[in-house]
Amino acid sequence: MNDSNQKLAQSPWWDSDLVAHKLSGLKNRNIISAALREWFIEHEFTEVETSYLQLSPGLEPHLTAFETKFIEPFEEDGKTLFLHTSPEYAMKKLLVGGMDKIFQFARCFRNCERSAIHHPEFTMLEWYQTSESFLEGALSAEKLIKIAANTVGVDTIQRNEKNCDLTKEFCWLTVQHAFDLYAAIDLRATLEDPLYPNAVLFERLAVEAGVRVAEDDDWTAIFDRIFLEKIEPNLGLEVPTILYNWPLPLAALAKPLKHDYCFCERFEIYVAGIELANGFGELTDAREQRRRFEAEQNIKRKMAIKPYPIDEEFLTALEIGLPESAGVAMGFDRLVMLLTGAEEIQDVIWCPMK
Repeated sequence: MNDSNQKLAQSPWWDSDLVAHKLSGLKNRNIISAALREWFIEHEFTEVETSYLQLSPGLEPHLTAFETKFIEPFEEDGKTLFLHTSPEYAMKKLLVGGMDKIFQFARCFRNCERSAIHHPEFTMLEWYQTSESFLEGALSAEKLIKIAANTVGVDTIQRNEKNCDLTKEFCWLTVQHAFDLYAAIDLRATLEDPLYPNAVLFERLAVEAGVRVAEDDDWTAIFDRIFLEKIEPNLGLEVPTILYNWPLPLAALAKPLKHDYCFCERFEIYVAGIELANGFGELTDAREQRRRFEAEQNIKRKMAIKPYPIDEEFLTALEIGLPESAGVAMGFDRLVMLLTGAEEIQDVIWCPMK
């Protein structure tokens, strides 16, 4: 980093030189958001706004939320609330309420996350459509990425010596094939019982592949180590990658594949080694969703971390009946960062946290 860039990095976000330095990328951010919003409106989606404050911020074990207190007038103790990590629960409640095609540019909050591609306060472009498969959701995400690129006249992403051509068809790759291709690991062999995946076998396969595993690593931790070291760096090179059919232990709120219970209806999209979008064929089974929430709470307890509460209202909504649907969450700031060639995600955020 030269002296000029170092000075800018140390300046407050409202420093006039820094604002001028970032302005072109920020204006492109507005142009991109307008183009994507136009696509949704043309396809008869309704833009919604859900509350940032929630009783449950999301239960995925790796997420850490911002906690606050809501105090009613004349009340002393108040109620613990969290800034949401995603608008997913609230948007699915709207689907139960009769909406069929919805989207929003949602401000989201995740504590303990900060890097060149992470920011504690960020924008998620999230959308849901009933009677659509998760694979159709992936195709919609591909269209939107290409629309965004065309809007600002970008054909190729270049980042960290990696190139990715956005004009070509995206590459489709199953997670199972990716593990075989890049790590020579038979992922299915560890999923004989997907509810209780075989961590002992997975550890042996990881070590054979040259991946260091810690003593207390469970199946998910081993997966993450292999994925980050062997798989992710190879994704989205030359063309974007749609990585689909994720293992059931990582289903989160996705439903199992009908023809293969070891895997689920989930995809992620990678561009130049960076995750850009995550989508599900949405789980509609309230009992199975409760089991998963409780399992995620138990993982937090084993990590000596207090788990977040379950959103009982969300489970009630599932019992009433969530229609068959697909949902996609796209990191909007990351998309803008890649399309503008910004070095860090905070360079395309109007008021980043310093």
